[in-house]
Amino acid sequence: MGRWQDMDLEELEEQYSPSRWSRRMDSESVIQAHIDVTTAALQERRRPGLLHIPCCTSPMEMGMGRSLTFIFLRTLLKVGDEHSDRGAEVMPMCLPVLCCAAFPVFVYIHGGYWQCLSKDASGFAAPALLSQGVAVVALGYDIAPKGHMDAMVLQVRRSLAFLVKQYHRIRGIYLCGHSAGAHLAAMVLSTDWTEFGVVPDIRGAVLVSGVYDLEPLLHTYVNDALNMSLEVAQRNSPILCVTQAVPVAASCEVLVAVAQHDSPEFRRQSQEYSQALRSAGWSVSLLDLASVDHFDIIEKLSEETYVLTQVILNMIARS
Repeated sequence: MGRWQDMDLEELEEQYSPSRWSRRMDSESVIQAHIDVTTAALQERRRPGLLHIPCCTSPMEMGMGRSLTFIFLRTLLKVGDEHSDRGAEVMPMCLPVLCCAAFPVFVYIHGGYWQCLSKDASGFAAPALLSQGVAVVALGYDIAPKGHMDAMVLQVRRSLAFLVKQYHRIRGIYLCGHSAGAHLAAMVLSTDWTEFGVVPDIRGAVLVSGVYDLEPLLHTYVNDALNMSLEVAQRNSPILCVTQAVPVAASCEVLVAVAQHDSPEFRRQSQEYSQALRSAGWSVSLLDLASVDHFDIIEKLSEETYVLTQVILNMIARS
């Protein structure tokens, strides 16, 4: 497959339409199945008074396993920039039972091409991680058309800074993003934290089936809602923002994961971004997962025996 500049519009749109590449089901069905899987945990715990308020609930009541206790917290983050009028950001946080000790935090950033899904549908991976003593946070951001790319990146960065300032017992942050969320997580890796007054202890980043060069999307249906200019796309393309690995970054292990049945363009972007990080001195590995597509590559994180789940748990255990 040639580079995207050599493709006509029809081919380019096909390359950046992940649902067309699934071998499991047709395009519409695989999207609906993904929504069903990611929202199942939310429906399980959606009861009056439980979401977005400080509360502790018994594991049995939450229906998520006997060893788990969930705490949902409401955080107010002032964005205050010209790209967004957003005044608050809500983060559900799930803590393991023994939350009096220091604990690692798994921070998940959802996908949806920056224009669908939400943090509320991001709890599907929590049980497997919580059972191993890992706290889970789902970050939200304003999706398009309300949200703009610059604002989304800023919101994710500010959410992480708030998390670190608010919770002092965190023992390492492990970022994970899927698709558009992988892009946002990758942008976090290029952050100059001096303006935020804190440096998050990011020890690992798991980037799953992401987009790391936004320019090809300018010529597809994806940009209809995002309305990005070339300048905005380049400013927010992780592959153009790779920084040299400073001592803090050198201690961060990066895993770039891609599905066997991702499109050739998604696979190319993952390969080239991982190489760019490696050339800049980052500790990075590329994981090519067989027999999965753009959607079930992340859906299977709900399974403790899934290879990517085990890789994440091993990453946390090593650091």
